[in-house]
Amino acid sequence: MEQPTAEVKHRIQELRRVLQQASYEYYVLDSPTMEDAVYDRLYRELQDLENQHPELVAADSPTQRVGERPATQFVSVRHHIPLYSLENAFNAEELLAWQERWQRHAQSAGIEAEAMNPESVCELKIDGSALALTYEDGVLVRGATRGDGISGEEITQNIKTIRSIPLRLNLDRPPARVEVRGEAFLPLDVFQQINQERQQAGEALFANPRNAAAGTLRQLDSRIVAQRRLDFFAYTLHIEGEKEEDKAEGRRQGTESEEAKFDAQSSPHAPLPVPCSLFPTTQWEALELLQQMGFRVNPNRQVCPSLAEVQAYFERWDTARQDLPYMTDGVVVKLNSLALQSQLGFTQKFPRWAIALKYPAEEVPTQVMAVTVQVGRTGALTPVAELKPVQLAGTTVSRATLHNRDRVSELDLHLGDTAIVRKAGEIIPEVVRVLPELRPSNAQRFQMPDRCPVCNDPVVQVEGEAVTRCINVSCPAILRGSLVHWASRQALDINGLGEKLVHQLVERQLVQSIADLYELTVEPLAALERFGKKSAQNLVAALEDSKAQPWSRVLYGLGIRHAGSVNAQVLTEQFPSVEQLAAADVDAIAAVYGIGPEIARSVHQWFQVPANQTLVKRLQALGLQFVSTTAVSDPAAGTATAQVLAGKTLVLTGTLPTLSRDRAKTLIQQAGGKVTSSISSKTDYLVVGAEAGSKLKKAQTLGIECVSEEQLLSILEGE
Repeated sequence: MEQPTAEVKHRIQELRRVLQQASYEYYVLDSPTMEDAVYDRLYRELQDLENQHPELVAADSPTQRVGERPATQFVSVRHHIPLYSLENAFNAEELLAWQERWQRHAQSAGIEAEAMNPESVCELKIDGSALALTYEDGVLVRGATRGDGISGEEITQNIKTIRSIPLRLNLDRPPARVEVRGEAFLPLDVFQQINQERQQAGEALFANPRNAAAGTLRQLDSRIVAQRRLDFFAYTLHIEGEKEEDKAEGRRQGTESEEAKFDAQSSPHAPLPVPCSLFPTTQWEALELLQQMGFRVNPNRQVCPSLAEVQAYFERWDTARQDLPYMTDGVVVKLNSLALQSQLGFTQKFPRWAIALKYPAEEVPTQVMAVTVQVGRTGALTPVAELKPVQLAGTTVSRATLHNRDRVSELDLHLGDTAIVRKAGEIIPEVVRVLPELRPSNAQRFQMPDRCPVCNDPVVQVEGEAVTRCINVSCPAILRGSLVHWASRQALDINGLGEKLVHQLVERQLVQSIADLYELTVEPLAALERFGKKSAQNLVAALEDSKAQPWSRVLYGLGIRHAGSVNAQVLTEQFPSVEQLAAADVDAIAAVYGIGPEIARSVHQWFQVPANQTLVKRLQALGLQFVSTTAVSDPAAGTATAQVLAGKTLVLTGTLPTLSRDRAKTLIQQAGGKVTSSISSKTDYLVVGAEAGSKLKKAQTLGIECVSEEQLLSILEGE
């Protein structure tokens, strides 16, 4: 094959630059400067040159937006930074309550008083699908769905079809890694067109643009995704790299590592210090930077110095949103100062520094027939209204939460009342208010019980909490809740251990703690109602299999208050054994990124309880995992990988046949290896995939061993 000349290489680079700029102006700025015919001609020229010289095809070329072959499946990948959901507010009172909560937390954390009334940034909440994008050295290397916030599905091939997502960042000196978060959505006119086409084809219609966007992103054929013309708004970013001023200070102090010095001198592709302008100090600056990088950012954003202006923005868009070309269901409010965001941190589920102010959901009237009180695994008593069935937001609703004693008192709820019901967060039905003018004359006012409805022990209301609790640790309801939580999918994922079976186990006193589950045998299980010998054998096997679940799932399964699945994962990374976590004080736990004082206190207090210490010891003796393992079991790599790469440095280049770059890095790191972005004399292996770039030539020049994906997997297997 004829080698490309310098002129051809230069022409290809120039065509890519011009086409990328034209796409940015068309799809992001909505201000096209190039006619379609000209764009098409230049695109075809680039396509022809790349066909003639396939070794010059790059992942960020405009020609690579649509994959040639459909994917066979999506791979689950872990997010570099967890994606937290947002707490919801539905009115000015709830918005004010949010502000008071974070202010109280700020005061307890010693944050300066002048930070107590900061300005906020308001952005329209787009009704679509959240995406996590990863750029390395300015090039898009991975795109993933939100998933459960910790892991999502890698759909890079589909994300590349979205024209408002740049394949290469519009920066001369991009940082080593940039993480971008945003929302993919379907414009309303595109949604309507898709449904018209589906109707003509006799296919089921999409219920709404959000479902259509989610379904589109999970198409295995990226050509179908491209046809549906998804759009994207970016709303946050995280930059990895060292500021120029910090780099210079490091040189003055003599703290720059020898490896860093070597890389800077020897490699033209070594990561450069990042200009200070790429480290925003506010959310507003972050949005401006995202637009500079080549992303589309929602133009209807606004800085609001007070909650009154936030409320005015919210009310203005309640009407104006009807004229938007896309769906929005509320406003996202974020404290503008990124430093304050960092200081406030996160609760178990939400960032403290942001909230979603939602527009009212559909509300319907129905009658309250009765009120039942449920007891959860933490002992919390939750009153639930039993309703005359009614249609609400596409589903039949017959029950709705009343939250707690204070809420019941506020509603002045009577049995037989006509209540207004809505779906909180468009998911959980709740009673908004009652209509006393329609109350029956003999209606009885509902009172929360003073005793637990399950064990009949007195209940308490802890000062500062709205929740009423049963504190009897032997309460069957608390035990049942703990067992169901332990067996849940995000915890130990024990197939066959559902609520009905748990109820029988507790009722017959076969199980009085989580540890008792692992001492069950086939004979007593087979004697349970609707539970034969085969089912009993399957459950015993499932319990045995659950012993292999990792430390993070075990910690989550223990059901410590405020320690959700995301927090459990973060904690077990910082404290790789239960002994380390149990010995840590509150300050050490709170110092972990994303773990605040409230979570830290709860975790610390749990480990101080003798009964909990006994439970941990019993579970350890039974073979449960309370230590993070360094081995990894992976379908691509075969069996568990030992520390076969300890002390080795590897670099990845090109596209690997089956492993994503992130997955390859994880396998290498779990085998004890280190992954860097640039080649140096200290590199042990270069892992080479398709379309390998200049790193391959440099490795060959330095005599560094180059291996394929297959060879890497053989090394990991110890062959």
